[in-house]
Amino acid sequence: MTTVTIIGKGNMANAIGGVVASGGNTVEYAGREGDAINGEIVVLAVPYPEVDAVIATYGDALAGKTIVDITNPLDFATFDGLVVPADGSAAAMIASKVPGATVLKAFNTTFAATLSSKTVGGLPTTVLIAGDDDSAKATLTEIVLAGGLRAIDAGSLKRARELEAIGFLQITLAAAERISWTGGFAVAS
Repeated sequence: MTTVTIIGKGNMANAIGGVVASGGNTVEYAGREGDAINGEIVVLAVPYPEVDAVIATYGDALAGKTIVDITNPLDFATFDGLVVPADGSAAAMIASKVPGATVLKAFNTTFAATLSSKTVGGLPTTVLIAGDDDSAKATLTEIVLAGGLRAIDAGSLKRARELEAIGFLQITLAAAERISWTGGFAVAS
C-alpha cells in the first residue's frame, strides 16, 4: 500500500486520486498553501505556471519524495507552443529545482475523463511514464495497473519533452474542438 499526496484539487487531481484509490492505495489531497505531505509519491496536479509557487511553498518537504509531474508547459496566452527550452521539459526544470527528489513525468498525455472512464476510443487508458529511477517508475506502474489502467515505461526523464509535446498537441486539438475532452490518444499493442 502506497500513500500518494496530490497537490491540487481540480479535474486531473480528482481523476488521478480516483485511479490511486481504486487500486487500494491511499490518497491525500493538499492545497497550494502548504498542507502536510505524507505521501511517498507527490503528484503535482497544478497548471504549469503554478509549479514554481508550489515548489517554493513546499520546499524541503519534497526532498526524498517521488514527484510526478503531470504538467504541460504550453503558452496559455497563445496556445502556439511550449514555454520550456527546445532541449528541455517542465519535468527537467522541476528536477533541477528539487534536487533531493526523484521526478517522473506521467499522466500529462491523458485527459481527466479518460482516467475516470479508464478507456480511450474503446481501448484501455494508458499512462506513459518517463524517469531516471527504475524503482520509482515500477512503483507508479504498480499503482496505475492496480487502478485499472495500462502503463508503459517511456524511457528516461529526457523523454518528458516528447510526452509534453504529445500532451500539447492533444490539448490544442481538444481546445479547437477537433477531438473531445473525453477522447485523446490511445496506445494499441
